[in-house]
Amino acid sequence: MAPQPLEIPPGNEMFDGYRAAFERYGFSPAVRSRGFLFISGQVGVRPDGTAPGDIAGQTEWALRRVAELLRIAGLDMADLVDVTSYHLDIEATLPDFLEAKARIVTPPYPAWSIIGIAGLSRPELKLEIRAVAALRD
Repeated sequence: MAPQPLEIPPGNEMFDGYRAAFERYGFSPAVRSRGFLFISGQVGVRPDGTAPGDIAGQTEWALRRVAELLRIAGLDMADLVDVTSYHLDIEATLPDFLEAKARIVTPPYPAWSIIGIAGLSRPELKLEIRAVAALRD
């Protein structure tokens, strides 16, 4: 099966404001391929494009965005198999990130890599989360 971009339904509150960005930057929010759903990096922004000022709020919104893409694909957080999160100021923000993550991500846990970085696409952003989920048979 050839890779298939995940179609975001019209009127989707979480992603409608981002359709132009997908076109402008030339990427899909998620792609189905070879039994997996590959989710592009999701940042912690609200549907209106604003970002909470704290890492816990951004973690929650980034994971909500991941969960919404999973929902559109007929999946949920339990279908995640591999996650990578990229963090600014990782030493200072990791404890609050882990606390927020624990409220949303429950067993069975996916493999997860946590990487410190120097910057993201907007100065107010503190993390980005990309993920891979196994499609159901």
